[in-house]
Amino acid sequence: MQEPNIDGARRYVVIGARRTSNIVWATLSFVGGGAFLATGLSSRTGGALPWVRPGELHFFPQGLIMTFYGTLGLLISIYITLTIVWGVGGGFNIFDRQAEYVRIFRWGFPGSHRKIDLSYPLSDVSAIRLVLGSGFNAQRRITLCIRGGREIPLTRIGQPIPLEEIERLASELARYLRVDLLSS
Repeated sequence: MQEPNIDGARRYVVIGARRTSNIVWATLSFVGGGAFLATGLSSRTGGALPWVRPGELHFFPQGLIMTFYGTLGLLISIYITLTIVWGVGGGFNIFDRQAEYVRIFRWGFPGSHRKIDLSYPLSDVSAIRLVLGSGFNAQRRITLCIRGGREIPLTRIGQPIPLEEIERLASELARYLRVDLLSS
């Protein structure tokens, strides 16, 4: 999250799916899936590939399973690539005390509800919640608490933020909005 000031307002950019790790996973899934698919199909057609010796790999069951896993790997790489191209999860958060509103914008999957654009008056904001979990899949996120019990995540998902940075961001945002900072 970046925080340049725009006319006294705070704007935080959320990256979404356009992360280096997603590009790496899409590439690895594509290469691995393609290799598995080529190996499985070559066992059926009898074609020779540099990493397969003829006669060592029978189509049933090894080649069939490799074809299945190869197809699955290619489909996963296509899915990840499309989320990167569409920028799913990317957007921004704007907090403006002068205009007295909060705006959260995210891109979703293509369709009639692709744009997720939420806007609330500052009077509806009750608190900022800092969620800190521990363990293997530790959660570190900042949520905006709206009157009525609704909580909206403000930080990126899937990429851990250092503890010091997330605590600093949450406290600065709560101080800027003049609301309570809750921790759970």
